[in-house]
Amino acid sequence: MITKTYRRLKQACYLTNVSMSVITNLAPILFITFRTLYGISYSLLGFLVLVNFVTQLGVDLVFSFFSHRFNIEKSVKFTPVLTAIGMIIYAAWPFFFPDSVYIGLIIGTILYSASSGLAEVLISPVISAIPSKDVDRELSKLHSAYAWGVVFVVIFCTLFFLLFGTKNWQWLVLMLTIVPICASLRYVGLSVPEIKTTDKSASAFQFLKNKDLLLCFVAIFLGGAADLTMAQWASSYLEQALRLPKAWSDIVGVAMFAMMMGLGRTLYGKYGKNIEKLLVLGSIGATLCYFITAVVNIPMVGLLGCALTGFCVSMLWPGSVVVASERFPQGGVFVFAIMAAGGDLGASVGPQLMGLITDWASASPKIITLASSLNMAPEQMGMKFAMLVATVFPLLAVLAFYRIWKGKKKST
Repeated sequence: MITKTYRRLKQACYLTNVSMSVITNLAPILFITFRTLYGISYSLLGFLVLVNFVTQLGVDLVFSFFSHRFNIEKSVKFTPVLTAIGMIIYAAWPFFFPDSVYIGLIIGTILYSASSGLAEVLISPVISAIPSKDVDRELSKLHSAYAWGVVFVVIFCTLFFLLFGTKNWQWLVLMLTIVPICASLRYVGLSVPEIKTTDKSASAFQFLKNKDLLLCFVAIFLGGAADLTMAQWASSYLEQALRLPKAWSDIVGVAMFAMMMGLGRTLYGKYGKNIEKLLVLGSIGATLCYFITAVVNIPMVGLLGCALTGFCVSMLWPGSVVVASERFPQGGVFVFAIMAAGGDLGASVGPQLMGLITDWASASPKIITLASSLNMAPEQMGMKFAMLVATVFPLLAVLAFYRIWKGKKKST
């Protein structure tokens, strides 16, 4: 009976992570739709991503220092409910307030992003608290559910748009609320295992004095930026910079990115070991993929670059969490929360920087001249320049993860 209960709890956690994949990837898929229908600039589109992850970051920080003040079980079960509420507002606002669509997008984003922050902080500790032979692999399976959820979202959205057109995007969002609703129903009647929290906020601040934990924080910041910049902008990049049709950009580009990410996490969940070495190799591979995707103007190479980036970054975020949780087991929810904060900070900075640089470069006289000499549109060249700048995130991640790996070898 206990095993059956744990199995159902795992399923609820997996569905919660799939809900995260829905809300994290839905807006980027709709970027060009929003720009076409409502004339929203790339900077404001990037700001939606920033709002998403800054909200998550705020939730992460609150739970980092005040987790002892919350009812963990109720917070876990409320997470998918809040997701559904945010998605409904996101979709319904244009029906009632067509002259202020962007405001509705912001409000919906804040609400469902708060739920995503709760999921990041709480779902991994729940999985860790369930008895298992290998917690690292169980965490990898949890994160692989997110990646496979992205594949589902991209394919479902693409098919919906082919059948009903992008102008009906609100109905798509409302249909996808089924995922968090199913997750919330799965939690009904279940008890969540006890999860360790700090006794008071002062105890949490003590952890921040540890240089190894700060290094892990920097590493997941860079890993999150490398992961989400490509994930959030792949569709728009392939469509605008490489002039691919939207269906190709979404299914072959974004879905392949997610499939390769899911494959990487699934493989680690089954065979994984030497996580520190794997993180170094992954960040090196991501650096090469970013660079090739940015400088090569061959669509097929761009598609492969986006897809292989998914495989290379697949463990950068969850792997950083694994490393931190292994080295600081006494930290409980605080360690998971502070690592989620680092990942969300990177996921906020990376995509927003991509949007800002794209807008700036597209209007830069030098970039316009260069684009003209290469028979490219300014916006096309601007996106490629922004992607090249974003290469700095996986490049710096190589150094951070190498220090973590080197530190472990010294201690063994």
